[in-house]
Amino acid sequence: MPIPSSIREKGPDRGSRPRERELAILNSVAAALNASADLKASLGAALSQVAALFDLKTSWVFLIDRRTGEPYLAAAENLPPGLANHPSRMTGSCYCLDTFRQGDLNGAANVNVVTCSRLKWLAGEGTEGLRFHASVPLFAHGRELGVMNFASPEWRQLSPEDLRLLHTVGDMLSVAVERAWLFADSLETGAVEERSRLAREIHDTVAQGLTATALHLDTADALLESGADRERIRAVLGEALRVTRANLDEVRRSVLDLRAAALEGRGLEDALASLIEASRREDGAELHFEYIGARPLSARIETNLYRIAQEALANAMTHAEARSITLRLTLEPHRALLTIEDDGRGFSPKARKPDRFGLVGLDERVRLLGGELRVESRPGGGARLEAALPLS
Repeated sequence: MPIPSSIREKGPDRGSRPRERELAILNSVAAALNASADLKASLGAALSQVAALFDLKTSWVFLIDRRTGEPYLAAAENLPPGLANHPSRMTGSCYCLDTFRQGDLNGAANVNVVTCSRLKWLAGEGTEGLRFHASVPLFAHGRELGVMNFASPEWRQLSPEDLRLLHTVGDMLSVAVERAWLFADSLETGAVEERSRLAREIHDTVAQGLTATALHLDTADALLESGADRERIRAVLGEALRVTRANLDEVRRSVLDLRAAALEGRGLEDALASLIEASRREDGAELHFEYIGARPLSARIETNLYRIAQEALANAMTHAEARSITLRLTLEPHRALLTIEDDGRGFSPKARKPDRFGLVGLDERVRLLGGELRVESRPGGGARLEAALPLS
C-alpha cells in the first residue's frame, strides 16, 4: 500500500501541521487493517505502514494466546537475519512481554536495546545494528492482548507526541485483533449449532424412517412365515421400499447441509473450487469455475452461497444432461451474484412442475436472505440460474 507523500517526511520535525499528519497516519493504518480479512496479513500491512511512516526499520507483534495464555508471534515485518533465520528466538517471553504482563507497560514507551532480551544477545549475529526499540501495549476492554514492537539502527527517542500517536495505533490494532477473534468465535459457534441441528434432524427424520422400514420388513417376514397371499406381502414390501427411498432423500439433504463444513478453516473460493473438483469426478460434463472480485463476507453469507452453489450444481448435473456447466461467483460492492449456466436440454420455467428441478428450495433460501433468484431457460437451449444476494 503506497504511503501518502504528505506523511513521508523523516525525522522528528515532520511539518507544521501535526494534526493533519496524525490523521493521515491513522487513516493509512486503518486502510491497511481493513485491506484483508486475514489477521496476520492485516497486522503485517499495518506494521509496514507504521514503520515506514515513523522511519523505523523493523516491527513485530506478539499476542497472548487466549487458551494457553502463552505469547506467540502474530506478525512481523523486516526482521533482521539474527531473528528471521532463527524462529526459535521469536518464541516465548521477553523483557517487553514480561513488563507488559506485570502491568508496568501502560503506554507506548522507548526501550533501551540493551534491555531488550531478544536483541542484546545478538550483537554481531545479524541484528543490522539495531539500537532503538519502542514497545506499545495492546489492550481490549482492559484485557491484555499483546505487545507491538518497533526497532531501528538509528538511536533516537520518539517524542511524547509520537508515542501518543503510536499508542492510538496500538488501540486500532487491538480493535482489529478483537474483531478477528470474535469472527473466529462466531464461526466456531455456528459450526457447533449446525452440528446440533443436524443431529436433531437425523434423529427426528432419518432414525424414525429407519424404524418404520424395519417394522414393514418385520411384517413382511411374518406374512411369509404364515403363508400369506403374495400380493399382500408385495404391498408391505412396496411400502418399505417407499419409506426407504424417502429416507435416502432425507439423508442426501442432510449430507448436503453437512458439507457446508467444507468452509471451516478455508475461504469460500477454495471451498467452491474443491466442490467443482469433486463434482468433476462424479459427472462426465466439463465443469468450469470463476471467482470474480474480493471482499470479506459474513459467515452466514459464505455458508449460504456455498449451499446455493452446491444445490444448483447438483440440480444441473442431475437434470440438465449438459456437456458443459459453469459456476461463477461475482462479488460486487453491494451484492454477491452466483450464476450457474449449462448447455443442456433446458426446460420451460413456466411449465415446470413444482420443485421438479429442485428450484423451490433454492428460491426459498435466496428469498430468506433478502435476495432474488432468476431462471432463464428454454427446451433445448440450456439453462441459466442467477442468485443475487445483498451484502450491505
